[in-house]
Amino acid sequence: MLDSKKVVALGFFDGVHLGHAALLNRANAVAKELDIEPAVLTFDRHPDELVSGKPMALINSAEDREYIVSHWFGIEKVITIHFDREMMQMPWRDFVDMVREAYGAVHFVVGHDFRFGFKGEGTAEKLKSLGEEQGFGCDIMPKVELDGITVSSTYIRELVADGRIEEANRFLGHPHLLTGTVRHGFKLGRKLGTPTINQKFEENIIVPRHGVYAAKLGVIGEEEIYPAVTNIGIRPTVSGDTAVSVESYLLDFDRDVYDMRVVCLFYSFMRPEVKFDSIDELGERIKADAVTAKKIVENM
Repeated sequence: MLDSKKVVALGFFDGVHLGHAALLNRANAVAKELDIEPAVLTFDRHPDELVSGKPMALINSAEDREYIVSHWFGIEKVITIHFDREMMQMPWRDFVDMVREAYGAVHFVVGHDFRFGFKGEGTAEKLKSLGEEQGFGCDIMPKVELDGITVSSTYIRELVADGRIEEANRFLGHPHLLTGTVRHGFKLGRKLGTPTINQKFEENIIVPRHGVYAAKLGVIGEEEIYPAVTNIGIRPTVSGDTAVSVESYLLDFDRDVYDMRVVCLFYSFMRPEVKFDSIDELGERIKADAVTAKKIVENM
C-alpha cells in the first residue's frame, strides 16, 4: 500500500552535521512548498561495515540520529532500513522504486557524493536523471566547508575521539550527544552527596577521550534540561574495572529516572580523568567541577 507523499532526504547521517543540515533544511523547504511530509531515510548500520566485514566506529547510534533529526530539524518521520546483504546487492534503480512505492517518495534530496545500490552504481546524478525521466524531483546539495575543511563524518569522528568537543560541535552544528536508558550504578555518588545518572555507549559508538565534560542532560520527552558535569572513563579511584562508564552529576537535581531515556549533550572538555587519593577528595572535586560546568553551559 502506497504511503502518503513525502520529500525524502537520503543518507546515513552519522553525526547529523552541517553538511547533512543542508539536506534536511532543503527537504523541509520542498515539503512546505509541496504541502507534504518531510522524511529521512537511513540505515541501521553503516553500509561500509557489511562491505568490509569489520565493525565501524560511529559518532551516533540510530536512536541518537533520530533524536537529532526530530529535535533540531523538526522531522518526525525517520525511516530506518535494515542494511543486510540483500539490500547491499539491490540494483540502484530497484532501490529507488522500493523507496517510491513503499514510502511515497515524490522528491529526493541527496548529497553530491551520495552513492547507493549494488557496488555503489547509483549516484546523485543518476538519481536526478531518472527523476527527470519518471517525473519525480531530486535536489543535489553541494559539499559544505567550514574553515576551509570539508564537513564530513570522518573528520568529526576524529575530533570526538580526541575529546575536541568544542570543535566537533562547530562542525556538527549542535552539541555532540548520547541518548540512552538510565542504568543502575554502584550508588557511590549518592553516598558522596553527588548522585549520578549513569549511561553507557552502545557497541561501535565512538567513546570520546576519557575525562570530565561540561554538559547538559534532560529526560527525553520533557522540555527541562539541566547543567551537568559528565565523566567518561573507567572510574580509576573507585574501580579496577576497565568498562567505560558515563556518569553525569546534576546540581539541584534529585529525581529517580532509572529506566527512563535521557539525552546527554556535551559542550566542553574540562580535564582528563585522574585517580584521586581518597573517595572524599573525589566527591569534593565532582562538586567543584559541577559548579564550573554550570558556568560554562548556562548561556549555551
